[in-house]
Formats: sequence, C-alpha cells, structure tokens
Amino acid sequence: MSRAIERLNEERKHIKKELPSGFFSKPLPKKTGTTVLPNELDLFRWICGVPGKKGTIWEGCTLRVYMFFPEDYPIAPPKVQFDPTLFHPNVYPSGSVCLSILSYEWKPSITIKEILLGLQVLLDEPNLQSPAQHEAFQLRREDLTAYNKRIRAIVEENPSSEFERRVKSIVMSGEFRTCPRPPPKNDDIAID
Repeated sequence: MSRAIERLNEERKHIKKELPSGFFSKPLPKKTGTTVLPNELDLFRWICGVPGKKGTIWEGCTLRVYMFFPEDYPIAPPKVQFDPTLFHPNVYPSGSVCLSILSYEWKPSITIKEILLGLQVLLDEPNLQSPAQHEAFQLRREDLTAYNKRIRAIVEENPSSEFERRVKSIVMSGEFRTCPRPPPKNDDIAID
C-alpha cells in the first residue's frame, strides 16, 4: 500500500471524530465513464463542505470544496477547489484556492481538518497581499459594502440546511468532478 493511501485511510478514520460541527469531508465513490461505483471509494478525490464561521458575513452557508490528492501525498499538498467557483479575493477563476498552507507553507503533517479550518478562516479574512481573483480583490478593497452584498448572495444560494442533500444528489448522479480544473494562467491575475 502506498504512503498516500495509508495516510488518506488514517485521515478518513479520524475525520468523523475530529471535524467540528458543520464541516463535511469524505472520499468520492469511484467513477468509470458515467458509471458511479458507490461501494468503491476513490481516496484521492474528496468532496468537502466548509461552513461560514459564526458571527461573520459567511454564517449560514456551507460551501462545496473538492480535494484532489497527488500520488506523493503527504509530501505534496492536495489541489483544493471551490465548486462552483467562489467570488473571493483568494480563489482563482478555476475555483483553486490561494492559501499559504497549500503551497509554500505546506508540511506533510497538515491534515484535511486543518485545511478545511484554514479555508473557513480565509473566507472572512482574505489575504489581500496574495490576490487570485481581480474582481473580488478590487471590490473588497474599494467598496466593502458592495463586496458584502455579493457575499450575502452567495450565502443565500448555499444554505447550510441544504448542503448534505445537494452533496448526496451530486454524488448519486455522478455529476462530481473527477479531476481538478487546469491551473490559472498568470495573466489572469492582473492586480492594479
């Protein structure tokens, strides 16, 4: 068994006990073509839910996230993408997340739980020194009221109460991602 599979099996065992209320994380079923194999899990592809933190503008929503683990995990970090793509200064147009613990601060000891908690914090506390989405960055910097209005619309479209039903529907229909979207091109990120 590969080191990646051993580690992902360990994480799977612990995730249910350790994940705070409102979070969701589990491997996707394997899929061949359009056929979903519900009794076989693909440990390298997970579907997750990140709830908006209480007391913030994000409270009340749960956002869908995919994690794609490389063969050399945990030496290399997973690719993490919001789906649908999220309006946020640190989310690329592809849905990929610009988060330090998923790049230059990555350590093999970082867990799925820590990634999900990091995403929750990033939602309300974007890193404006490392923007990934020009429109969201610009609006957050220049018109916080308009930015917050856009966020409230996202919260209304993604109520926590509907999250598990939405995920179950996606998984059962086979309409989930099986690989990450291509990385963004550097010229997609023009910040004034």
